[in-house]
Amino acid sequence: MSSMKAIKKRISSVNSTKKIMKAMNLVAASKLQKAKTRLDHIRPMFDNLTQVMDGIKRGLGPEDEIAFAQSREVKSIAYIILSGDRGLCGGFNTNVSKEALSFIESNSDKQEQIIAVGTKGWEYFKRRDKNIIHRVSGASEATSFADAEILGNQVAKMYASGEVDEVYIVYTHFETILAHVPHIVKLLPISTEASAEQDSNPIVMDYDPDAKSFIEHAVPMYLNITIYGAMIESAVCELASRMTSMDSATRNATEIIDDLTLEYNRKRQGMITQEITEIVTGANALN
Repeated sequence: MSSMKAIKKRISSVNSTKKIMKAMNLVAASKLQKAKTRLDHIRPMFDNLTQVMDGIKRGLGPEDEIAFAQSREVKSIAYIILSGDRGLCGGFNTNVSKEALSFIESNSDKQEQIIAVGTKGWEYFKRRDKNIIHRVSGASEATSFADAEILGNQVAKMYASGEVDEVYIVYTHFETILAHVPHIVKLLPISTEASAEQDSNPIVMDYDPDAKSFIEHAVPMYLNITIYGAMIESAVCELASRMTSMDSATRNATEIIDDLTLEYNRKRQGMITQEITEIVTGANALN
């Protein structure tokens, strides 16, 4: 009897957990729809700005000394690493953190300066005694352009002052609801090398007052938009991972409840059979 009570109690407990998981799945799905819409809205602007920057890069000549395009000996690297503030989202936080750590360790001969956007990433690198110079929390699902602008201005100043020689951003790229791939993008210095496809489609650009002044104003904007787009993509991936994880957890809870219910019914049937046997045995004994 006590065993049946324990099973019944566990069924009730799993059922309560299932309801929570189902609610979290619905919340994540609702937030995902809004975040995905915001991502779809910013992508055209990001693509157009990228095309403009590609044209600017190809317009630079060897005589143009642009601070943000100068290659120099790399001694220190800044990493902007985007993760989530909460768990229960599958391997989202672990995957992007591992990708970032692998890349950082491949440049172990250079000083790292980590900007951790998201509590989970901050915790991951703090446990490994990495050099975290700045932490941003609360922005994973409530991303604003102001957050990206602060980060963009910070790394631009660090690069211009010579505090760092390269800047990378590590985030999770959204491909489909089920496919999220960690990406590493070099932000600074900007590359002036054009691909074969770009060379075959040259863009003639005029600058006012000159290329140097224009690009030194355009690059900070490019940085801010790139960081903002990465933050939104990361938020979409986190929500998609959470929705998928909660959906999987809900299905697993249903399977556990079914198994426990079957076990409960078997024990109940066994108990009933035993009672019937005892009654029949007793009746036969009286005869």
